Amino acid sequence: MRAVAVKKSSREKTIGLQDMGTLRCDGCGEEFVIGHNPQSTDKRIAEKQAQWLEKVLAEEHERDGKHSDRIELPD
Repeated sequence: MRAVAVKKSSREKTIGLQDMGTLRCDGCGEEFVIGHNPQSTDKRIAEKQAQWLEKVLAEEHERDGKHSDRIELPD
């Protein structure tokens, strides 16, 4: 596992991962922490992942879906 987004409000934790930033869902205000494997942190990749995550969260609201506590991010 290289990178994940974890809900701040969940019991899931990013232990062992490097915190690369926080993203807030425009639809509900839920916050997600983006975490990378400490051996492969990359700020540019984290920024692209944040953009991808924004789209995924918006799509979940369109489908009346709930956000997962943990979302695997693309490389």
